[in-house]
Amino acid sequence: MMGDSYSCNEYTNNNNTPEIVFFDLETTVPKKAGQRFNVLEFGAIVVSPQKLSEIESYTTLIRPKDLSIVSVRSSRSDGITREAVKNAPYFEDVAERIFSILNGRVWAGHNIQRFDCVRIKEAFEDINRPAPVPVGIIDSLGILTEKFGRRAGNMKMATLASYFGLGTQKHRSLDDVRMNLEVLKNCATVLFLESSLPSTIHSKWYGSSSIMTRSRANGKSPCREESSRKSPPTSLSLGYQRRVPYTRGSLGKMTESVKGLLFKAKGPQPLSQLLKHSHSLLR
Repeated sequence: MMGDSYSCNEYTNNNNTPEIVFFDLETTVPKKAGQRFNVLEFGAIVVSPQKLSEIESYTTLIRPKDLSIVSVRSSRSDGITREAVKNAPYFEDVAERIFSILNGRVWAGHNIQRFDCVRIKEAFEDINRPAPVPVGIIDSLGILTEKFGRRAGNMKMATLASYFGLGTQKHRSLDDVRMNLEVLKNCATVLFLESSLPSTIHSKWYGSSSIMTRSRANGKSPCREESSRKSPPTSLSLGYQRRVPYTRGSLGKMTESVKGLLFKAKGPQPLSQLLKHSHSLLR
């Protein structure tokens, strides 16, 4: 894939509710002290908070200024190589499009507060342009750590996807954000069922020593993932959620504001109703 691809479906938001943009970055991995992460790919989907329908999508490879920092060969089957990005646009060439898809929306993704949000801000600082600002952030790593727990093994996206039979994580931005949404849907459904029948379902997850994750049952990890920039921190304490590139006070206000907006919309609200009964996932 070279350059970018873009698709947009006609959509009108009659409720003035901010859309949710799931996004993901693929980057270089620093190999020695002093090196930094460089964005190699950006991918995002915008979804309706009422129906979870995909409104638009955008993905692009990005060429770093120094092409030599990109590996000639990737350790991943679908990994990004030097050859793949050599004819891709520089970040400043796609910055306006990335800004437009992120700014003023709810940002969602896996471990984005510790990683992707920081990298986005750095990339815009490098070209001396204002960075996009979210109206709220939904980090599925923090949410699922607190609400879904370790029943599926570690909290990596690849492990969660394997647990639900969603296939293998490709470590390509657009594929990963779509997988992220499907993982959240599956987790929310399980939590909804547990809250509806707590005495029969919830107790079986937590009250039986015979319950095993797929990785334990198979005697091996369901996937082997390269140690990378997106791995969850050693400690999964939710305290990490405060480490964001925006001020803690303003982010808290934005998050509370968007929670109110998301639940004000009238009419059928599959997402809000499901999350409400799933132990308030957005809390």
